[in-house]
Amino acid sequence: MMRGLPGAFLGSFKTSYGYLSQRLYGVLTEEKYDGRLYPSHIPTSTVQKAILAVGSGVAALKNPYRHDMVAVLGETTGHQTLIKLRDRMRNDPEGSTILLERPRIRLSTLDLSNMSALPDGTLGREYLRFLEENRVTPDTRAEVKFVDNEELAYVMQRYREVHDLLHTLLGMPTNMLGEVAVKWFEAAQTGLPMCILGAALGPLRLSVSRLQLLGQSLGLWALRNGGRARCVLSIYYERRWEQTLDELRHELNIEEPPVSLIASIKNSSSKSYYF
Repeated sequence: MMRGLPGAFLGSFKTSYGYLSQRLYGVLTEEKYDGRLYPSHIPTSTVQKAILAVGSGVAALKNPYRHDMVAVLGETTGHQTLIKLRDRMRNDPEGSTILLERPRIRLSTLDLSNMSALPDGTLGREYLRFLEENRVTPDTRAEVKFVDNEELAYVMQRYREVHDLLHTLLGMPTNMLGEVAVKWFEAAQTGLPMCILGAALGPLRLSVSRLQLLGQSLGLWALRNGGRARCVLSIYYERRWEQTLDELRHELNIEEPPVSLIASIKNSSSKSYYF
């Protein structure tokens, strides 16, 4: 689908993106006030954001494993949706506490020894198991750069850092079918353009048999639960490690995934990462 796009355009975008990042970084290191709203912030104009959005969108479509481009696309297209998510968090007692305290989910903030000692079935133990089995880490989540509001930037950062927790809650692995299912849930839950794009394009990379599973049961389950669940950004996961997954799912109004489908996914050895 993307073969007709001129290679020169992508090359030009990569050059412009790199130059913009380096040029702005040089500006940001001046001692005088430089317009930054948070440490990783790169101030950009409306025109620059539009260029970044188009370029990152094309690059992400061409190669959905370019997490840097997917991140830029999310930051440059999700402003209005981030406002709505922020307001949902503000209207939730637990969510408002998160906005006030700004916790981060990083290896440096996780007590891995304590989490590994928790009983099977608890959020902390199953989240750690997910990280270990899939060889992933929350530290790989990029810092937000192009959101021109400090609080909204944190909302986007929080979204990124709870993504693997959603995999744990939903019982989805990191293969393509699991990633698409989580993205369908996120699209219904958050409304972020990046999530909607991933939900729309992800199925194109599935085999016929897995596409049937998505259309017949998994997709409907993900959309239904994403639309009705409590705001997943408003959960202070760091204070719930000892809570069982069953209890947390019940509290969030999330149904267990289809058992037979989960069995078929777990038998797959393929690993892939999407949006």
